[in-house]
Amino acid sequence: MIFFLPLIAAVIGWLLNSLAVNLLFRPYQPVKLGFITLQGLFPKKQPQLARSIGTLVAKQFSLEDIKNKLADPAQVQKIIPLVETHLDSFLRERLPKAMPVLSMFIGDSIVNQIKTHLVAELDTLFPVLIRQYLDNVAQDLNLEHLVAQKITGISAAQLETITQDLLRKELRSFKLLGAISGLITGLICMGISLLNG
Repeated sequence: MIFFLPLIAAVIGWLLNSLAVNLLFRPYQPVKLGFITLQGLFPKKQPQLARSIGTLVAKQFSLEDIKNKLADPAQVQKIIPLVETHLDSFLRERLPKAMPVLSMFIGDSIVNQIKTHLVAELDTLFPVLIRQYLDNVAQDLNLEHLVAQKITGISAAQLETITQDLLRKELRSFKLLGAISGLITGLICMGISLLNG
């Protein structure tokens, strides 16, 4: 019987580490085992975790960086061809339909001049508009609350699935580590028993 001790200890080690992995997310509802209540770590700590991550993201995340990136003249230049296309369509098609009298005075050269001046003006106006828009959004945006709300909305089942997919190899290694540590413990106990017996 003493020779089964390492095998029994290895199985117990594997089961304990498997239980530890499962307790990160499950059981979703607390389970009473005698005087011990088991509840998944994530479901139990999800509100506190959500608030902490929300606070961290709000501190690390800078709307000023986003404003600078979006209002960067190089970024604005990327949308100018689209603006030119819309202006051309507006000046050649929609404006004459809306104001037929203007169609007598607007030719290709006038359209091109108006378009050139408008694009030049929009080139300086867009960064100001983008910054103003983002300033208004920033006043209404509570990033800390938004992140916390999203994390609170993640179900334990979803998190478990994601974690299982991402950490499959590591979780298997953790369970194997439990079996190996149990086996070593069992071998030590067996050795001590054999020495004393």
